[in-house]
Order: sequence, then structure tokens, then C-alpha cells
Amino acid sequence: MKLKTRIKNKIMSNITAAEVNKLRKATGAGMMDCKKALVEANGNFESAIENLRKKGQKVAAKRADRESSEGAVIAMVNDQMNKGVVISLNCETDFVAKNESFIEFAKSLCKIAVNCSSVEELLSSKYESMNVSEKLIEQTGVIGEKLEIGSFELINSEYVGFYIHAGNKIATLVGLSNKFEGSEELSKNIAMQVAAMNPIALNEDGVSKDIIEKEIEIAKEQLRAEGKPETMLDNIAKGKLKKFFKESTLINQAYIKDNKSSVNDYVKSVNQDCEITDFKRVALV
Repeated sequence: MKLKTRIKNKIMSNITAAEVNKLRKATGAGMMDCKKALVEANGNFESAIENLRKKGQKVAAKRADRESSEGAVIAMVNDQMNKGVVISLNCETDFVAKNESFIEFAKSLCKIAVNCSSVEELLSSKYESMNVSEKLIEQTGVIGEKLEIGSFELINSEYVGFYIHAGNKIATLVGLSNKFEGSEELSKNIAMQVAAMNPIALNEDGVSKDIIEKEIEIAKEQLRAEGKPETMLDNIAKGKLKKFFKESTLINQAYIKDNKSSVNDYVKSVNQDCEITDFKRVALV
């Protein structure tokens, strides 16, 4: 036993600060965790990384049933500005979500996600010496909280813009039908609209039949409560449905920077030939 202790102490004394710092930069783990991992690996760098990964697996297994409703939402577009992605990196606490290294990790994942077409492809993509799924497990061990990709949304269009709200809790993407000199400003303004007003669809055609039927029934119940005769309910309910579309579909909403105009009016005032093709919104609020 004393011999094992002497050997361990000797290994510890041979581990340099530079080696510990190298492992810390590679994994994000704390200095003491890095030194312990190197000692357990007899100074072997790759084995030390594997030790930290195994620690992450143990922590991940213990915290698998924990709720991960906090985190950071990040959006990015590719260099051609014709594809955008928004992801959420979820964690357990707001304390971790606000940590700068956690936010930088989320951004690094989003850079990879821009070149992916699904969350499955993202998780299997290379991240340093491992894949993203393995990196999440490793960082679970480093941080001590459950980490997972909570959302993955993408848009392909002639031009894609994005907006990330302060605090990294809401991020949006907007696709435009064509690219022109003012498309960056236009797409950002519309993306801010989506963040603030949370539309349920691009236009009336995008609203599901179930939602329409539900809104009509709600309107009729309200009218019955007001004592309106049954013969008038259908026509009045249709009017209320139009109001619902105006408030809930993106192109029909009042533009937040000029509520006298609709979003569609604003788009046409910038470029008559431009249309919004799609939008995505991810929020952790």
C-alpha cells in the first residue's frame, strides 16, 4: 500500500503545470480534475482525456432523468448566407447557462451545425478528437450538469438572416426569396419581429386545420356567452378568425417598428419583389 502511495506521489510530482494546462484547454475541466486524470493515466495525455470522458459518462448516467430547461440558444448562417441553423444547448441551471465558457461551447456546436441537416448528423459530427455526442458527455463530467441539444432548426433559402436576443434565450432565422443590397437589414428586422411576436405560421395557409377549428369554437363560445343568436355565430366567428390571423401569422402581423403597416407591407416597401419564405424560432423562456 505504501509502495503504491509512493509511486502515485512520484507520478504527481512528475506531472508538470504545462501538461495540466494543456489538458485543461483541451477539455475545459478544472485544474485539479486534469491533474488527477493525468496521474491516473500515468501521465499519458490521451488516456487522461479518456478518464475524463468516463467520468462524464458516469455523471451523465446519474443525471439522465434531470430536467434541462435552461441553456443557450444560438443562431448562425453559412458564408453564402443561404443556409441558417438555430440550436439550443440545454443545461440544468441558469448559473451554468450564463457562464461564458458554456456559451462559447454552444457557439462552437452551432458552427458545426451549420453544415448539418439534422440533429442526428450534428451529434455524429467530428469535434476535436471525438464526435459531438461524446463531447457533450465529456462536458457533462466537467460541468456536473446534464447537457443536451434541445432544439435544432434550419432554413435553406436564397438569403437567410438571423437574430439572437440578449441573454441567448431566444434566437430566430428568417428566409428571403432573393438577395439584394438591403437583405441583411430586412432579414434582421423580420427576425426581431419573430422573436418579439412569436407568430405561429408564415401566413393563413400555414395554420393547421385543428388550430382554425379550435379558434372558431372559442369565438362561438364567447359569442354565446354574450347572448348572440346562433344564426349570427358563423359570420361573426369568421371575422374573429381574420383578427386571429392578423395577430398570429407573420406576414399579417403589425410591424413592430411601425404598427400602422403589416410585416408584408414593410417587406414590399424595401423590395417589391421580395417575399419571406420561412422562419424558425427557438426559445428557452
